[in-house]
This record gives sequence, structure tokens and C-alpha cells, in this order.
Amino acid sequence: METFLIFLRGLLMGTVDVIPGVSGGTIALITGIYERLVHAISRIDFKFLLYLVEGKFGKFKENAIKEIDFGLFIPLFLGIGIAILTMCRVISYLLANYPAMTYAFFFGLILASALFVYKHVDGLNVKNIAFLLLGFVSAIIFVGLNPIQATHTLPVIFLSGVVAICAMILPGISGAFILLLLNQYEYMINVLNNMQWVEIIVFCSGALIGILSFSRALDYLLIHHKSITMSFLVGLMIGTLRLPYENAVATMDSVIPVVVVAIIGFIVVLVLEKGFEGLHKT
Repeated sequence: METFLIFLRGLLMGTVDVIPGVSGGTIALITGIYERLVHAISRIDFKFLLYLVEGKFGKFKENAIKEIDFGLFIPLFLGIGIAILTMCRVISYLLANYPAMTYAFFFGLILASALFVYKHVDGLNVKNIAFLLLGFVSAIIFVGLNPIQATHTLPVIFLSGVVAICAMILPGISGAFILLLLNQYEYMINVLNNMQWVEIIVFCSGALIGILSFSRALDYLLIHHKSITMSFLVGLMIGTLRLPYENAVATMDSVIPVVVVAIIGFIVVLVLEKGFEGLHKT
């Protein structure tokens, strides 16, 4: 059952990771797996590979099991991979045919997620408010940037993977939106849809390096400065609401359906939160 629930979390994270404006890290936080995930990634330093080079296969296996949380990573990344490959086509279709309602749904998801992350903030003291405002202003400026007209060469794809994965693991910052700014989002969607393996491997290599490096810093912040880190992330999430709001308003024909869909998105997060909270208590 635990393995299945981790797989389900992976499906949810992979689904939102292809959505510009929504973070898989937010889903990990909502479903109660976030700190375990960040800590597990930050522990990996690949020292166990030295035993493999030396031909000490028993030591290699023993230390690999100690260092890597296979019980978490295998079902989680399997779910993420399946969801990304499946949802790329779905999201492309929805954005092309129902952009206003799709972005309204994203708006509801992000707003409810921000309220959830706020629960991890230890009160609104001066320091927390300052970091919340910093995150908000940073997001407003960031979302307002025009996409960088980057090429689709392999080095650019590699660097895009490094940067995007750091955003994906943070609640409040969308890795897909980073790809949008880098002019790589639609290109990588097509890469996945067409299974262009060279580009996929290069992007994943960059993502692997990025997440192994960034997770250590994030793990430190969550252990030693959790409240201000969460305050900053709440500000980021509220600020990124600018993206789905502007896109929904710019493409909508009627207000009522858009508002209804936004409310549905909000409720979806609440249901997820309550559902996984209940599972933790049992």
C-alpha cells in the first residue's frame, strides 16, 4: 500500500510538472513526502560507486542500499515518468483548445497550494513577512519577463534541465514555466511526444546534476531555516498567480465558466490535502 501511495504521488507530481505555473514540489509537500524526498536526494554522493570500480560488489550493493532510498525513488519516479509522457499530449490539447479554463484551473491549484504551504510558516513575524514579500516581488518580476530566445542546441537543453529541475522541486516555482521563459517548453513537449532520445537523455542528465547539487542547499534551509524558507515560497506562489490570471483573462469568452473551473482547481488541492492527511493518521 505504501509503495502504491508513493507511485500515486509520482503520478500527481508528474502531471503538474508539465504545467507552466504549477510545481511538482508543491504536490510533494501537500502529500506529505516533500522533506523525505529532499533529504533522500541530498544524501546521494555516489561514493558507493568506488566499490564497483574496485570490484567489491558486495560492498557496492550494501552501501547503495544504505545511501539510496529505493523504496521512495523507484515508485515515485516511475509515476512521474508515466504521468509526464501521458500528460504532455493532454496539456498540449487543453492549452490549444481551452486555454482560459485550463489556466483558470491552474490558478485555483496554485492559490490553494499557497494556503497549504502557509501552514508551515511559524507565524507572521517581521522576518517571515519580509521573506514573503521578497518572494512575492521576485515572482511578479520573474513572471513578467519575456521568453529568452534561446536555441535548441544540446548544451542549451542540458542547461535548461539543470535550471528547470531546481524549480520543479521547489514548492511555488514551476519548472515548466522556467522552460517557457527559456523558450524550451513547447520544444521539449514535442521532444517527449516524438520520443527524441538524444534530447531526452541530455535534458535528464542536466536535471540529475541540478537536483543533486541544489537538494543539499534546500535540505539545509528546511532543517535550519524552515519558516523563512516557507514564507519565501508562499510569496513566490502568490506572485506566480500573475501568469495563469493574465492568460485566462486574455483568452476567456465568458467569466462564469472560468471562475467555476478555478474553484474546482482550488477544491482539488483541498481534497488531496485532506485525503493524504487522513492516510498519514491511519
